Amino acid sequence: TRISPPHQLDGNIYVAGKSDGYCSRILRAQGTRNEGYNEFRLRVEGDPENYQPGSTYRVTLYASSPAYFRGFTLIALKEGREGDKEEDYAGNFQIIDEEDTQFMINCPSAVTESTPRRRTRIQVFWTAPPSSSGCVTLKASIVQKRIIYFQDEGSLTKRMCEKESLYGETTEKPLLDCCACGTAKYRVTFYGNWSEKVHPKDYPRRANHWSAIIGASHSKNYVLWEYGGYASEGIKKVAELGSPVSMEEEIRQKGDDVLTVIKMKAQWPAWQPLNVRAAPSAEFSVDRTRHLMSFLTMLGPSPDWNVGLSAEDLCTKECGWAQRVVQDMIPWDAGTDNGVTYESPNKPTVPQEKIRPLTSLDHPQSPFYDPEGGAITPVARVVVERIARKGEQCNVVPDNVDDIVADIAQEEKEEDDTPETCIYSNWSPWSACSSATCDKGKRMRQRMLKAQLDLSVPCPHTQDFEPCMGPGCSDEEGSTCTMSEWITWSPCSMSCGMGLRSRERYVKQFPDDGSVCTLPTEENEKCIVNEECTPNSCLVTEWGEWDSCSATCGLGMKRRERMVKMPPPDGSICGAEVLEVEKCMMPECHTIPCMLSPWSDWSDCSVTCGKGMRTRQRVLKSPVELGECIEDLEQVEKCMLPECPTDCMVSEWTEWSECNKSCGKGHMIRTRIVKLEPQFGGDSCPETVQRKKCKIRKCNRDDGQGQVNSDEKKRRKEAREKRRSKQGGPQGEETMSPAEHPGCKMRPWSSWTDCTKLCGGGIQERLMTAKKRLKSTQLPSCKDRKEIRACNVYPC
Repeated sequence: TRISPPHQLDGNIYVAGKSDGYCSRILRAQGTRNEGYNEFRLRVEGDPENYQPGSTYRVTLYASSPAYFRGFTLIALKEGREGDKEEDYAGNFQIIDEEDTQFMINCPSAVTESTPRRRTRIQVFWTAPPSSSGCVTLKASIVQKRIIYFQDEGSLTKRMCEKESLYGETTEKPLLDCCACGTAKYRVTFYGNWSEKVHPKDYPRRANHWSAIIGASHSKNYVLWEYGGYASEGIKKVAELGSPVSMEEEIRQKGDDVLTVIKMKAQWPAWQPLNVRAAPSAEFSVDRTRHLMSFLTMLGPSPDWNVGLSAEDLCTKECGWAQRVVQDMIPWDAGTDNGVTYESPNKPTVPQEKIRPLTSLDHPQSPFYDPEGGAITPVARVVVERIARKGEQCNVVPDNVDDIVADIAQEEKEEDDTPETCIYSNWSPWSACSSATCDKGKRMRQRMLKAQLDLSVPCPHTQDFEPCMGPGCSDEEGSTCTMSEWITWSPCSMSCGMGLRSRERYVKQFPDDGSVCTLPTEENEKCIVNEECTPNSCLVTEWGEWDSCSATCGLGMKRRERMVKMPPPDGSICGAEVLEVEKCMMPECHTIPCMLSPWSDWSDCSVTCGKGMRTRQRVLKSPVELGECIEDLEQVEKCMLPECPTDCMVSEWTEWSECNKSCGKGHMIRTRIVKLEPQFGGDSCPETVQRKKCKIRKCNRDDGQGQVNSDEKKRRKEAREKRRSKQGGPQGEETMSPAEHPGCKMRPWSSWTDCTKLCGGGIQERLMTAKKRLKSTQLPSCKDRKEIRACNVYPC
């Protein structure tokens, strides 16, 4: 970098009359130059080497920290001119901020400071001169304290020459009338380059995509979109929602002003290698009256950002059709939403603003922001290639081989023209290019017709061709250096104001040839937390991660939050937003059509009686290559047959009870309970009570008592039977009244005790005790007696 020696001033910059040639004096202040001075720099946004005639550029003059300047002068001069005449100056400057800049009073073609003060940056717009103006030099002078620096080379000078028309065939805009003859057919191919690798700042990993592309070939009477114009309702739907439906309706309503509607499918995710997913393309035609081509597609998610071509003229000055057009594209704002980030919440722009290109200085939070005003890296490239010409041509350029082949063999293709009744395999990989050099060639891919379900409906082509070049000639070939995903951004280095944050990644695979991997492994970017840093402001944390989209397909909502770390010291309410909600776009809600057989008959029930299950199936006829079919291939339902017979179920036997007699012959019992009654013809229940005899010892009788006569025995027997029937004792139970014990006076039987169980079979007891014994009575004959019986034998 070379700087002329400082020119000492007596105070501030002096202003001379126009006759004094003040503008040219700026250029003539030269002398011995010093090397390596780069505190000050003049930059044109995008750092273009060439200018587009009539286009407007942002010009920035800035000082690197800690340098500053008090004043400046900025001019644009045609190359080789001295600046003495008004026609020596090229283009026109436009003031952005009147507090910083103004036109110089005695040199209206120059821009200078409004007031002398310390500053580090100024910006103005410069509109390039018309065509055939040649090369242009932008020059600046800097005033620092009482010293003025001039420069005619290096960082305070920018030289640009006029940009030539691409391939020398397309005409300058606007070409109102076309003189070409016949028609031409073109293929437009869209190469998306919007990826985390190329545009890492705040890249939306989860839902990035390009919306469906919509456009047309049309006449000069119809404008789809243009810079400085306002977005139609169709443009708004594409820009904000990615929906092409309204836009297509608008196009088709234009009637004869439109020749071909251009449509391409949406791309989820936004970027994939070309060996994984081919770039989308479509074909269209042009003629003498409809020789312009326009299209657009939305970056999703985004507020209202798009890319596209506007009224690209394919008619040439030589009355022919352009062979090839290649355009790198940066995003533009539709002017309908005020968002500044990819995932900003919806905020309609009221009133609606004009369509304009995004710049790297729009907003610090913009993903394309560059504090130095550098060019936005293109997010896509579009290639428009002529593939055929039809009818009599009136230009002098003969058809080439490609045109001849296309005229003879090119099939008419329409987007989404495959009937559902035609089942194809996947496309084969592309063949090798017919050209081994960087000259244009062709490559082919094929697919197989697997089934034609309706013979009355014809199935379209099974071969596809596209232009190509030899190995190493394509800009789309990826790096052989494989990197990992970026690790999450670190926290901002400042809790208030602007700071820095960083993230890292690592090399997963080095190039096979052993070369060094030059891709960056660390990134830094500026971050802003708590923009208002006054003593009374509140402090908040950084924003958390976005929640998942509320929708699994189509349009949904998502939210993120942050917390208040410190409320305002004065006790007032913190005014910072702690919740953000915005729209999110997931893949389109559509299902892949499935070719299915009819349902089979229901199977037999899985059981022979009672409740069971039965099934039926159908078969997927369309091949899996068409995508996953979400329809059910099997159905299951309940079935009921007559109830199954249920046998009676009983518990295990209890232990045998004690003998009910203390002497002589008695009996013991045991019980079991019914756990389940028999149903629907099942086996009946077996016995639940069993008895067996028992004899502990013989009973001794008193000999003095003599034999009881037969009448007395009969009376005793009747009394015993009467008591048994009254007390409900078990059959065969032997009891004895107190009178049956001569020589003993016995008490009556006690009441039965409570049953030992409430259900399921228990035991009851009762006792008879001796009340009085006669002297002559033998002791064993007056022993207390006990009886036992079963109770509550019903099931629980």
